[in-house]
Amino acid sequence: MDSAAAALDRLGAIAASAPVARLAAAFEAAGAELALVGGPVRDAFLSRTALDLDFTTDADPDRILQIVRPIASAHWDVGRAFGTIGARIAGEKVEITTYRSDAYSTDSRKPEVRFGSTLEEDLVRRDFTVNAMALRLPARVLVDPTGGIADLVARRLRTPQAPEISFSDDPLRMLRAARFTAQLGFELDGDARRAMTELAGRLDIVSAERMREELARLILAPNPRPALELLVETGIADLILPELPALRLTVDTEHRHKDVYQHSLTVLDQTIGLEEERKRQPDLILRVAALLHDIGKPATRRFEPGGTVTFHHHDAVGAKLARKRLRALRFDNDTIAGVAHLIELHQRFFGYTEGVWTDSAVRRYVRDADGFLEELHILTRADVTTRNRRKAERLAKAYDDLEARIAVLAEQEELAAVRPDLDGEQIMAILGVPPGPAVGIAYRHLLELRLDEGPLGQDEATARLLSWWESAKDALPQRRRDG
Repeated sequence: MDSAAAALDRLGAIAASAPVARLAAAFEAAGAELALVGGPVRDAFLSRTALDLDFTTDADPDRILQIVRPIASAHWDVGRAFGTIGARIAGEKVEITTYRSDAYSTDSRKPEVRFGSTLEEDLVRRDFTVNAMALRLPARVLVDPTGGIADLVARRLRTPQAPEISFSDDPLRMLRAARFTAQLGFELDGDARRAMTELAGRLDIVSAERMREELARLILAPNPRPALELLVETGIADLILPELPALRLTVDTEHRHKDVYQHSLTVLDQTIGLEEERKRQPDLILRVAALLHDIGKPATRRFEPGGTVTFHHHDAVGAKLARKRLRALRFDNDTIAGVAHLIELHQRFFGYTEGVWTDSAVRRYVRDADGFLEELHILTRADVTTRNRRKAERLAKAYDDLEARIAVLAEQEELAAVRPDLDGEQIMAILGVPPGPAVGIAYRHLLELRLDEGPLGQDEATARLLSWWESAKDALPQRRRDG
């Protein structure tokens, strides 16, 4: 955390910026209170760039609109029912919310919105003390009624009210607590941790979409491992991502196979490290796949004679489980498909170490990655967590060799877009057949040749197609030329 003086300088710079100064002047002229609140104030003390400009005021939504309309290039009131008005001022998007003192019933997913009368009352109802600070404008007076600055110094997450009240009022705050430990590197207060354990069941009233959003932001944070461990230890993961704590069931000291739960968290850590090493942005599909890549192991664990433990087909089973869980959390179809695809493929490389792959096998590896080759490279490398240095070095060297071969073939053959030498139109013209199942079968035959032998050229491909057709055509389904 930076010094208070430096933080106040940063807050002063925000207050002096065109959109904030213009907004503050308009509210002052209208006789209304205005304060910059929450994340921007917290981030000023953490030397972080504020992504959003959030304000709170004693003016009700109608009055907010009256004040901002003359100075805004655009405004919207989609959050009006909750007291929030959005606007674009001097090119910046801002949100202004009336002071609130919400109340939640025990079975409601949404609060009964009640407007408050003071800034302090509004701050006390917020999620954590570090987010319950405000800068009054235009006077630039810092307001911290719940000890947020002290908690920032201590790198501690604490609720402004008793955590039982705060988490019961809005159960999503329990997920947000985990997310902030991942994003900010703070430690959750012991009372809040105990309240999370006691009140985990309250998440039943929270929509899957809201939980998905918090979980995604947690996984994309710089260090998600402590947050995920917190969710498992408090029982929250049992409700929203039960496949993760279920990995602990595979721990078996008698048979001495590795702790799959800790292994999965380590794979996620190593995936993040490789993202940074390769200068990639945080990738949700890749990180979720890393976290869940072994969730098929509990269902496929078998104890063999001699003490061997096997997990046959855990990749296929894990992909199926991942699809089911991510659908329940309302992830989008592209994310679900990408995660499942990487889980299905994450074991494929280990056959490479058992014998030298042919060029055909390398081409199929690239083809099967289907646009996720770089992600598969990272996941496969991250999946090596052995403490046996010699084994780790052997696997790393083998994957270096595979990547080098892929690069050579890619340069020679445009490997990223492997296609047959003839397209569907050419196949129909050469064989004299109309569109139908036979064309697709012929196309796949040429694709297999392409994968096995590399580019053939159109002449050779035509000759091979005609030769295959002579022996295969009578057994193939065809659409009749006549009606």
